[in-house]
Amino acid sequence: MGLRGEAAILGYCELPPQRKLTREPSFNLEQWARLSKAALDDAGLSATDVNGVITPLIGEADMFVPSTVTEYLGIYANFAEIVDLGGAGSAAGIWRAAAAVELGLCDAVLVTFPGTHHFPMDDRKPFVMDDKMHFGASSNAFGSPQAEFEIPYGNLGQNGPYGQIAKRYGYEFGYDERAMAKIAVDQRTNACATPEAVFHGQPITVADVLNSPMIADPLHMLEIVMPCQGGAAVVVGNADLARKSKNRPVWITGFGERVPYKTPTYARDLMTSPMVHAAEQAFSMAGITRSEVDMVSIYDCYSITVLMSLEDAGFAEKGKGMDFVTNHDLTFRGDFPMNTAGGQLSFGQAGVAGGMHHVIDGARQIMGRANAAQVADCNRAFVSGNGGIMSEQTALILQGD
Repeated sequence: MGLRGEAAILGYCELPPQRKLTREPSFNLEQWARLSKAALDDAGLSATDVNGVITPLIGEADMFVPSTVTEYLGIYANFAEIVDLGGAGSAAGIWRAAAAVELGLCDAVLVTFPGTHHFPMDDRKPFVMDDKMHFGASSNAFGSPQAEFEIPYGNLGQNGPYGQIAKRYGYEFGYDERAMAKIAVDQRTNACATPEAVFHGQPITVADVLNSPMIADPLHMLEIVMPCQGGAAVVVGNADLARKSKNRPVWITGFGERVPYKTPTYARDLMTSPMVHAAEQAFSMAGITRSEVDMVSIYDCYSITVLMSLEDAGFAEKGKGMDFVTNHDLTFRGDFPMNTAGGQLSFGQAGVAGGMHHVIDGARQIMGRANAAQVADCNRAFVSGNGGIMSEQTALILQGD
């Protein structure tokens, strides 16, 4: 059961992230079209090759989102799906695209994730402070369990809950704040070798991380993701199109996914995330071991997310992740290359497109297109996705020929 490795990433587009938007404001649909065209150009393919789309939620439609996209692009899709898994959605979209290709439903699928919905505002369209502005990903809708059992008690948003997980980790296994800071430092080194990264040219030290403001004890500001503007798209195609592509095909050989809850209130064990299942399924499907991976691209909204994912994906023993981080060089030139373009902590998180950064990070390395940050002889990558509060989890195995 699973993928046969007959679908590949053939091209991509990742906008350089911006902390202050200087690009022309645009609707999500406009972003969808521009990102998709750039990804197709990168692959050397035509829009006529595409007969499948995968999209997240967009600002212009509350329902019928995939058909709104295909209508706008003029695509007659055999497969059109919306993926709503937060930061896990990009990797989830990639394996769904691969499955559609392997089933013969599609020749090529566009998996496009625009950045934050950003359109011109004027007196005809005033800015509205709705619940999303106050509660973020926490649902305050009538009838929501979060509205009844969590929000009234202050358990909402992201910083606090991730801080709770980090605090519990320290209680269970001990907490080395210098090891946690090293995650951010090594990733910043990678960003400094990636001109498109939002923090390019701004190296940091462990002391810098530990001296940055405490946001949610024990997490410091430099251990927390930097939201920015951006967007990304990936083209997944079949073997025939792979032979036409300008790039080395990146075959999708394994995936895993588990979505057991939305908030950690309902987790059976805060110290064991759904990544345990997702990663095991991905490696089993691909038929490779952890030691055969040349680089990893780990979803990194917080340093604790990286640590937990490394352990639960099987790269480090549970409770020993901080030792693992301390004893390995996580930079692109190191013995365990991780988040080689800087990760979201230093490349930047372009809203829901942030997860696609990790997919493209792996694909770029296997294609040999990482320039100064290129990992030598990179042929296999592990990619993780994380949505909610360590709740929605996806994993991919990507391989070159």
